[in-house]
Amino acid sequence: MEHMPDRMIYLDNAATTATKPPQVAEAVGKAMEASGNAGRGVFGSALDAGRTVYLARKAVSELFHGYGPEQTAFTANSTESLNMAIQGLLEPGDHVISTVMEHNSVLRPLHKMEDQGTAVTFLPLSPENGWQIPAKCFEQAIRPNTKMIVCTHGANLTGDLNDIEAIGDICRRHGILFVLDASQTAGVMEIDMKAMGIDVVCFTGHKSLMGPQGTGGLCVRPGVRIKPLLEGGTGVKTYSRRQPEEMPTVLEAGTLNIHGIAGLLSALEWRKQVGEEKIRKKECFLADRFYRKVRELPGVQIYGNFESGQRAPVVALNLYQYDSGEVASELYDRFGIQTRPGGHCAPMYHQALGTVEQGAVRFSFSWFNTEEEADLAADAVKQLSEEG
Repeated sequence: MEHMPDRMIYLDNAATTATKPPQVAEAVGKAMEASGNAGRGVFGSALDAGRTVYLARKAVSELFHGYGPEQTAFTANSTESLNMAIQGLLEPGDHVISTVMEHNSVLRPLHKMEDQGTAVTFLPLSPENGWQIPAKCFEQAIRPNTKMIVCTHGANLTGDLNDIEAIGDICRRHGILFVLDASQTAGVMEIDMKAMGIDVVCFTGHKSLMGPQGTGGLCVRPGVRIKPLLEGGTGVKTYSRRQPEEMPTVLEAGTLNIHGIAGLLSALEWRKQVGEEKIRKKECFLADRFYRKVRELPGVQIYGNFESGQRAPVVALNLYQYDSGEVASELYDRFGIQTRPGGHCAPMYHQALGTVEQGAVRFSFSWFNTEEEADLAADAVKQLSEEG
């Protein structure tokens, strides 16, 4: 029988946080037992569900310094949110600016719109700019028909950040929509829609927000009209042939994931109680601690800019020329360390880094990780490095 490590260390929090605050599961369980269908009845359990959804909208809006609960719509994840924003705002003949840092949740909808006649510019990365994309590059790419800039806040692969405040300023000055993918930074980094000129924030609940899978959404600036991706039951305007146009109903066809939203609300309340800044500092400290212990090991290649200040709590690396999947398997089988190898749904980023064939091993940290776990992960990489 194959020996398994005595202890498992989960470092794939950029995919989904495995450990949630205990209140999250409690809230989901309670909602499973007692919640009706929000907006579909005037009896107790339906009204309770409606209140839960409203409080969750309010909490999300406050997190992003948004425009109120009525401008917050829920989805299943950031993939659905980004598809709604991209496909619901762009038309044939428009031009949109994005980057090669993006996740497929941005890339694939953009490619679909490209096939339908939308022009797309993907800004490149280069070693001359420290593998960053200066804000001026976004401005230089603007055309007369540019309608939108859509980009990630923190890169799924490396944790590098885009300067969203500068990008938002560019969008305001040129009258361009700014759609932000906050999948890796919601709850980790400060996002202020009003101060940063963000028109749409797309987020997911199961990563840094520590909510259940199957939760996500959009916060939308008033006046930004997104065509619905789906149409169907809403609980209001039943006799209209078209989806109601008002937010958030226009983007919420069908029954919401009340149970998941109850868990997300609990996670947001927990984060607020602990303190967003305190959580961010710990997560980034753990990632930096790990990085400093492995950065000079023989055969270790680390990707991303670690001299630029703030970044998401992610470290991506390769070991010699070994396939990233083989390295991740060694880390798991021998040391109990759970990481994410491969392409990370970021094909253009890997093309830029020259790692399409090898992929990369991503270590990502959460509040519930410890310094000891970061050190044990670094020790494991050190041992593999010494074995060559």
